[in-house]
Amino acid sequence: MPREAQVARRTKETDIALSLRLEGEGGGNIATTVPFFDHMLALFARHGGFDLSVAAKGDTEVDFHHLVEDVGICLGEAFRKSLGTLAGIARYAFASVPMIESLANVSVDVSARPHLVFHCPLKSEKVGAFDVELVEEFLRAFSQSSGVCVHVNVPYGSNAHHTIEAVFKALARAMADAVRIDPRVKGVPSTKGVLG
Repeated sequence: MPREAQVARRTKETDIALSLRLEGEGGGNIATTVPFFDHMLALFARHGGFDLSVAAKGDTEVDFHHLVEDVGICLGEAFRKSLGTLAGIARYAFASVPMIESLANVSVDVSARPHLVFHCPLKSEKVGAFDVELVEEFLRAFSQSSGVCVHVNVPYGSNAHHTIEAVFKALARAMADAVRIDPRVKGVPSTKGVLG
């Protein structure tokens, strides 16, 4: 059975339809009306090997905050739904991704216990029209709605575009490894017998 999910979210601020397939080909259609964010989500799909489609619009005339945060919520929900009981998954994973002068290290625990640690100095306030502080907001929303504990550590990087790109690629690689089915795992990967 394919591990996949569809999520829809409509509020007074945003309107989002998202689909995710874990065992994909790294493709999909991304259209959020925020070009840099589209680029990051496309990278996430490609480097994680996920099929991801996102159609999103929102009150971007205010700023991009609501849209970016709500896409994070929807992506997290899609992972949670597609993983079901979490039985048989590897659970933990780490990825270290260089991008020119930047390096991003991302560790994840797919445990139904959300938490975000974000150590990522970004020297610029914007990449194009995109506020770089929204990266942390996206990751927090993703962590909370997916139940994934995410640690992001960037030891160095001077270009904000490169740094953010490295973070999204590392998150993709880590998530792909963590959600893979490990034939050695019987039931959920916890001595408690449950996750959460």
